[in-house]
Amino acid sequence: MKKFFITLLMALAPVTASAAGGAGVPLDSFDADLTDKASLQRGMQTFVNRCMGCHEAGYQRFERAAQDLDVPNELVEQYLIFDPEVKIGEHMKNAMPKEVAAGWFGAPPPDLTLEARLRGGDWVYTYLRSFYMDENRPWGVNNAVFPDVGMPNVLEDLQGKVALHCTPAELAHGGEGEIDPLTGKTMGGCLTVAESGSQSPEEFDKTVYDLVNFMTYMGEPSRMESESLGTKVLIFLAILFVFAFALKKEYWKDVH
Repeated sequence: MKKFFITLLMALAPVTASAAGGAGVPLDSFDADLTDKASLQRGMQTFVNRCMGCHEAGYQRFERAAQDLDVPNELVEQYLIFDPEVKIGEHMKNAMPKEVAAGWFGAPPPDLTLEARLRGGDWVYTYLRSFYMDENRPWGVNNAVFPDVGMPNVLEDLQGKVALHCTPAELAHGGEGEIDPLTGKTMGGCLTVAESGSQSPEEFDKTVYDLVNFMTYMGEPSRMESESLGTKVLIFLAILFVFAFALKKEYWKDVH
């Protein structure tokens, strides 16, 4: 019985851990929609323009993404491949040497092909929306989900500059609260936009959603095809069961 409870706790541990970020911050819910090709196309555009300056998607090919997302190869070559030496059939890599990147950021930026699959869409979605100003950090920003992160906020011009109004303990409890009428600061509402960016909060959330949606696709490009094929297989098995059952009754009618 003791071994049973230990096994049960170990099985539930990953589920419990996934509900919070690295700093214990509650994660926002993210539900990927891999059937929304427009969202995936926008996400790919954001990924190439905003992420691939430092990160790579070394296991994803431009051409495969173009085919899956219904984007003509010509448009990908014209707008999403900036090096004329790179062919559309190649992997989505950048030209930044890892040694140089390690000097700038403290460690080479990780490959993002499987990042959403590794950490979960909830984590990536919350992380990208949780940067805030911190003058003590080398890039002038910190992150509520990943404290002391070495990455700059590459989406700051879209989101705006965000201020933190919480202690670490308040941050870990989600920071829900009311506005202080004296200071105008959020009491418990940890992150607030102090200086607006080029997008409204709703537009920025949509941009991040599209980006994480594309990253979710990259983690398992065959998922859409597999789900479609799985549905067809189940339908085939259901039809086959009818004929198999009828055949069984025919074979066994004399026995019964």
